Amino acid sequence: MQNNLLHICLPGFYNVLHIFYNFLLLKSFGIVAPRYLYFIVSPNQFKVMNNFRHLAFLLLFSSSFAIGQGFNSQQWLSQPDSQQTQPSDPFISNIVFKSTDGGKTLENISNGLPKNLKKDGQGNRGIGDEAFANSGGLYVPAGNSLYFNDPNSTGFSWKKEQFPGKMSSIAPGKAGMYAYNYGGQIVQKANGTSGWLPVYTSFQGNVGTIFETAGGTVFIGSDNGLFKSTNSGKTWKHVHAGGWVIKLVEQNGTLLATSMSGIIRSTDDGEHWAVVISEGGVGIDVAAIKDGFAAITFNTQSNNRRVRSSYDGGKTWQLIDAGLPASSSISSIVQVGESLFCGHPFGIYQSSDKGKTWKCIRCSVDGKVYNLSVSGNVLYAIPQSGGC
Repeated sequence: MQNNLLHICLPGFYNVLHIFYNFLLLKSFGIVAPRYLYFIVSPNQFKVMNNFRHLAFLLLFSSSFAIGQGFNSQQWLSQPDSQQTQPSDPFISNIVFKSTDGGKTLENISNGLPKNLKKDGQGNRGIGDEAFANSGGLYVPAGNSLYFNDPNSTGFSWKKEQFPGKMSSIAPGKAGMYAYNYGGQIVQKANGTSGWLPVYTSFQGNVGTIFETAGGTVFIGSDNGLFKSTNSGKTWKHVHAGGWVIKLVEQNGTLLATSMSGIIRSTDDGEHWAVVISEGGVGIDVAAIKDGFAAITFNTQSNNRRVRSSYDGGKTWQLIDAGLPASSSISSIVQVGESLFCGHPFGIYQSSDKGKTWKCIRCSVDGKVYNLSVSGNVLYAIPQSGGC
């Protein structure tokens, strides 16, 4: 019985939670926020609630009475505004999850993000596409605000700053963060400043991605291919004309990118590109991993996405998805520590042997696919429709 309970999926529990939450509103609390239920009911009790509603009622009734006796709502209300957290429900908004222990546990840190945050982002791009993580943490754009989560923080910890509302995507840069939109507008917030200023105004075309190498070369991926600038955007060179280019990564002087023709590679600072993985479909994801690269591409024969790794600078590639259920919606692959993690329609899969075997460590949420990103040894997961 205990093992069965541990595998109960949470979505069925939500309806029960809302029923008892409405009940608690009529109780002795002078103010009630859903987050109190997180502390009132333990994780194991959450899992039991879905099957044992009468027991759940007793747990919540007794807990609400005990807390009602010791909780002074007037004292909370008297705190300065800067110390209050706006009530929101971390179990309703499954937007961002975080793991600090190599995927053993995954904490929902959505509480603190705006309730009107569009879970599926702008147009065909999801929140997982618009957000990005680097060594500093996770950044999530939302309207006129940019939300930041420090990988070393605990619980629901988000810092908010002003963000140019006409921009939909962000990217890291050596001199400061970029913000841009598909229409071709690009701004940058220089390190140590608070304002966003226009940059790369000489570029003509739509913008799908911005990438800056360790040496300062800037690439812009668009529907017409890939453009390169070595003089801070004064002039641009069209270096790849094979259709759109979305994601670029760099390791030891080698550049890899997802493209319409698959995965492309350059070893001369992006002057020339060659296709290294092509199965008739597009490149889905590419990541720098320890001593190599990992990539996801679409195979038009099987109508599935395939996962590969390379440990010779992207010259040759080996399939590593034998232990993964075949799917056309595998979204992303990253490495944390010695383990690989893959976003799959069934959930998050982990491999500790370079992809020889995989195990599902987290079920999917609302039928969505986790888009994964990494900050140091912290794993971030954002569920979104279709994976990417």
